[in-house]
Amino acid sequence: MVSLGLVVARFNDSVTEPMAETAREAAAERDAVVVDEVSVPGAYDSPLAADRLARRDDIDAVAVVGAIVTGDTDHDRVIANATAEQLTRVSLDRDTPVTFGVSGPGMSGAEARERIDKGAAAADAAIDLAEELD
Repeated sequence: MVSLGLVVARFNDSVTEPMAETAREAAAERDAVVVDEVSVPGAYDSPLAADRLARRDDIDAVAVVGAIVTGDTDHDRVIANATAEQLTRVSLDRDTPVTFGVSGPGMSGAEARERIDKGAAAADAAIDLAEELD
């Protein structure tokens, strides 16, 4: 059985809470268990939490969920790129799958809400990688 860590961004929680629920449901459907869930302010804050979870011996993989919506500047792209790069670094440094279930950048809140299934996709990817690399 795969043991997951789940990191959930609170920013845009009308999107991220349903994303987290789909991640939990996907894990349960695959007989995986979410052993710990960490809430962080926003997607940008997720790499540190993912790193802490990836260090643990009782966690096989980490799924991260968040939503980055567009604004009047390119801030959403900066946040998304920095977050993706650092989550990749955590995965490689810790030799633990860390999956990127963060919707955006370049989308509206409504578009982000249409992508809540990305939470399930992140959990499924984390489970797949943990099983494949075991």
